Order: sequence, then C-alpha cells, then structure tokens
Amino acid sequence: MKIVVVGGGSTYTPELVDGLGRMRDLLPVEELVLVDPVADRLELVAGLGRRILARLDHPARLVTSTDLAPALDGAAAVLVQLRVGGQAARLQDETWPLECGCVGQETTGAGGLAKALRTVPVVLDIARQVREAAPDAWIVDFTNPVGIVTRALLRDGHRAVGLCNVAIGFQRRFAQLLDVAPDRVELGHVGLNHLTWERSAVVDGVDRLPEILARHADDLAADIGLPSDLLRAHGMVPSYYLRYFYAHDEVVRELLDDQPRAAQVAALEEELLRMYADPALDRKPDLFTQRGGAYYSEAAVQLAAALLGSSGGSTQVVNVRNDGTLPFLADDAVIEVPARVDGSGVTALPVAPLEPLYAGLVAAVTAYEDLALDAALRGGRQRVFDALLAHPLVGQVDLAAGLTDRLIAHNREHLPWA
Repeated sequence: MKIVVVGGGSTYTPELVDGLGRMRDLLPVEELVLVDPVADRLELVAGLGRRILARLDHPARLVTSTDLAPALDGAAAVLVQLRVGGQAARLQDETWPLECGCVGQETTGAGGLAKALRTVPVVLDIARQVREAAPDAWIVDFTNPVGIVTRALLRDGHRAVGLCNVAIGFQRRFAQLLDVAPDRVELGHVGLNHLTWERSAVVDGVDRLPEILARHADDLAADIGLPSDLLRAHGMVPSYYLRYFYAHDEVVRELLDDQPRAAQVAALEEELLRMYADPALDRKPDLFTQRGGAYYSEAAVQLAAALLGSSGGSTQVVNVRNDGTLPFLADDAVIEVPARVDGSGVTALPVAPLEPLYAGLVAAVTAYEDLALDAALRGGRQRVFDALLAHPLVGQVDLAAGLTDRLIAHNREHLPWA
C-alpha cells in the first residue's frame, strides 16, 4: 500500500510517520511518499521520518519528491496538509483583520476567507492530478479551512473526505476524565469544521457527558476559554473555536496584546527543523507538543485504514456531505459529524435535531462558506465582499468593505484575478 503526503515537508509530518509506525497492524503501509517543493526542508523531515520508522522496526520505504505527478502513481490515498504562502501568509491573516477590530485567525473570519481563497484553487489542481494518475485513490484533506476545501473537492467530483483533530482531542480528553479507553467513547459531535459542539459522550450505551460536566466543567471551560456556566446551562462542550464567536471582542483585545500565533509557530518550526537535523534524533521531540495537531496521526491512520478496507470500516468524525443529515442545510453542504467509513465510502450518521441556538449559527456560517467557495473559484472583489458581509463576525457594509480591501492587498500574489 502506497500513501502520498502532499505538504510532506511540514513539521507535522513526523507525527504522522510515528502513527503509521505504531499502528502498522491497522494500516500496512509499504511506501510513504513525502511531496513538497521546498527540498531542503523536505529532506530534514524525511530524515527524521526514516529514523522513526527504523526505531519502530517498520519496513515501509520512505521516499521524497519535489514533483507531485510522478509521486502519485499507484497511490491508495493522498493526504493533503499544505499551507499556501507558509507562515508568512498566516501571520498576515492574523494581523490585518485586527486593524478593523475583527478577530485575526487563520480559519475564522476574514483571515479564514483569505486562506480559503489562496488554498482552494491549489488543492483542486492537486486533486485533478490525483484523478489522472491514481483515479481510485482517496484524498484526505487536513488543510484548513477543511470544511470549505472539502466542499470544493466534493463539488468537483473527487473521492475526498475532510479530517480535523478537534473531535479526537475531545474523545481523548473525555476518556481520560472517565478513566476509560478512548475507543469506548462515542462523541455526539455536530456542526461544521471549527464550529462544533459535543452534545454527548456515550460509553457502553450510557451518556456520560452530564457526569463529566458535573465534575469537570471548570477545567473544560478553562481549556476552551469560555465560562463554565455556559457549559453547565446548555449541557454541552463547544470547541475552542466557538470562542471567536461567543467572546469575539475579548479575543480581539487579547490578540492585540499578544504575539501572533503565527510568529510563535514560525519560531517553533525553526527550532523543530534544527532538531530534526540531528542524526541521533529518532522520535518526536517534546517540543512538538507545542506545535498543535495533537492526535493527528491516530485520526489519519484510522480514517485511511477504514477507507482502504484494511480495518473493515468504523465510525469516525469527519467532514462529509450533509445529504439531509441537518435538514435545514443544502445536501451539498459539508458538515462535521460521526460517519460510517468503509471501503465503499463515507456516509454521515443520523444526528438528533440541532437546537436553534446552534442551528442558527451553523446556517449562517454555511451560507458564508458557500459564498467563500464561490469567491475562491471565480474571484472578484464583489464576491469577496459578499462573503465577508455574510460572515457572522463581520456583517456590516463598511466593515466588510475595509476588510475586502485589506484582504486583496495582502494576497495579490496568490490571487491571479487581483
């Protein structure tokens, strides 16, 4: 079995390699191909990857390529984890929206739209190359904004599914609080990518979320930066991305005072790459935990194993076509819910009706995502403005206009129409 990783020079990649090595019985990979245009960085990451596989006594061959097309031949799955414009573009996404008093973040609000505009055309080009070279391969998208990117892939007819690590992070956290194995916890996870709520945590047929909230609401609230009273009152746990909506002005004040996350990550990456260059290093360094992406490898391996038939199928939280699951959304909307995943594909499982408190926000953000995808595919200032005007974190004409001007000015090199 051959797996191709587009964006293989990412500092995330050793996490993936480690997971493939540890979970070999679930996903028997024979060849892992890391593809990245930045050759020197790619070789540093690949070197560590080979040493990790050797330490784990894994027989897979790890190879590199700076050219995608020849790397795709015979691929069973293609994992996409790229960042168009690198950390420099992310730094811009996190800063110029603040000039208008709006949250600066790489997947939410105006910064998230900028990332979508840069990313969707590139990922679609990759997917079309996959279709030509390996038409039976599955595309697993880990590239943000996952919901919009996955929607673009599915609309273009690709065998694709979106993956995020928020759900598996909650599963592991709840399992630890309950002192049970993670695979015994079934999440009532619902919403859109980076806009989700945990409404249940079922263990052996019993919902243990009320117990978790009764004992640990304060700790969970601290993790996500929201009041514990909110969790208790509604009997749910929002993802930490909901803080951008529920505490927007507070977040903006914090962002104005703090060093941008992109600058922190850039410094971390520089140090990680220096460590990766050490020929004695054969495991993820402890510093890696500060990079983010916790449990990415487990989620990716479990998903690929189910898609490729080596695990017999499983239930996993993924980004998938709505197809009536949330009846107030169009069928081609992409939602993030538990789904049945096996060799025949991905099908969202039924979920309980979404309460108005959540459904209203989900509907509004889905409308924004539809407009954002249109802007990414067809370009034009008016489409960018319309998407921003529709976003719940913008919604004002003058604000949307100012953000549109800044978005275009900071992203001209990535927007041919601009």
